Formats: sequence, structure tokens, C-alpha cells
Amino acid sequence: MPIQKYKPEGFDGTEPAYSHSAVEKALLTGQIIEGRAVRCDSDGNLTVSLGKYTGIIPRYLSAAGAKKGETKDIAILSRVNKSVAFKVIAFQYENDPTKLLLDRCSAQEEALEYMLENYRPGDVIDAKITHIEPFGVFADIGCGIVGLLSIENISVSRISHPKDRFYPGQNIKVCIKDIDREQKRFDLTHKELLGTWSENASEFSVGQTV
Repeated sequence: MPIQKYKPEGFDGTEPAYSHSAVEKALLTGQIIEGRAVRCDSDGNLTVSLGKYTGIIPRYLSAAGAKKGETKDIAILSRVNKSVAFKVIAFQYENDPTKLLLDRCSAQEEALEYMLENYRPGDVIDAKITHIEPFGVFADIGCGIVGLLSIENISVSRISHPKDRFYPGQNIKVCIKDIDREQKRFDLTHKELLGTWSENASEFSVGQTV
């Protein structure tokens, strides 16, 4: 079982404020840190709050695939008021000593490389629900890398819609069902973590109120 080196964005629910030394360390070491995206301008650049510092994630560094124009506008806009993971790549961006240049793309590329190399089907990891569709839910499995949890893999019992079990922003455990290393995609499952009918029934007795 691999160590989950990269947690979902905003998984711990905190909004850190960074000191100068912490930001400098992140810059020098390439450490991935988090802040809250507070604004997206008309060009798709994200403004990120880091306490006394403000960071800018240019559109082309906003997500893996952004440099190739593969990132949709909604994928960037949807990060506003949410946590984002990134690397600090420059102080004094635009000659402002309180403004930092940030790179979310590199953070995601590093996380994805680790996951493709170390994760295997059957691994149980933390995830955070990002959005819900009738066919399933998408979940952040680290640094904004998203996997699909299809509706048939959500529950042991039949459900009419994934929203019957989950909601956006919810932290859950998932099991990796399959990895398409060529397409760099992760299929997830949850129902195997719920136990069998017999295992759950053994917790109760006749006449018990539950």
C-alpha cells in the first residue's frame, strides 16, 4: 500500500497563512503548498490568498494540460473560493514584493507521475468529491488530479442518483478499481469499502432499534 504523498486540494479544511520563511522554503525546495483561489480574471488567471502574500496562477499554469490549451474555462473558474495546490516559482511578481508567481500545472504533473508509478488497483486512498453527474461522481485524489467513481461502484444497494450518497466537497475513502496508464485515468470504487450484507447484518440483532 503506497503512502498517499499528495492529498486532495482542501482536504484538511484549513486555509494556511504563510510566513516569509515558509514561502522562501517552498520556492527553494519545490515544495507543493496550498492557498485559496479568491478571483479569476477575464484572461483566466487565478488570484490566490496566502495570508500576507498574494499569488497569481497564470492561465497557462492553472492545470495539467493548460499549456496545450486542453483546460476548459469552467475548470479554472470552478476553483474560485476553493483551495488550490501549487509550487512557488517567483517572488516579486510584476515588481510587487507581496505578490508571488505560482504554478499549479507543475504540482499536478508531479503528483500524477507519482500516482501512475506507485498506485495499483486495490489501493485505498483519500478523495474529495469535486462534482456530481447522473452517471457518477468525479473525485480529487491528490493535487486536483481527478478520478471517476461510476454510479454502479458507489453503493452496494441500487441508487437513483449519485447525490443520494455524496455531495460536492465531501471527503471520502475510495479504492482504485483500474488505472489506464496510457490515458492517465483512474477508475474508482467505493462500494467494496462498505462491507458485505452479511458483515453489516452481523452488527444487529432482532428487536434492536437502529
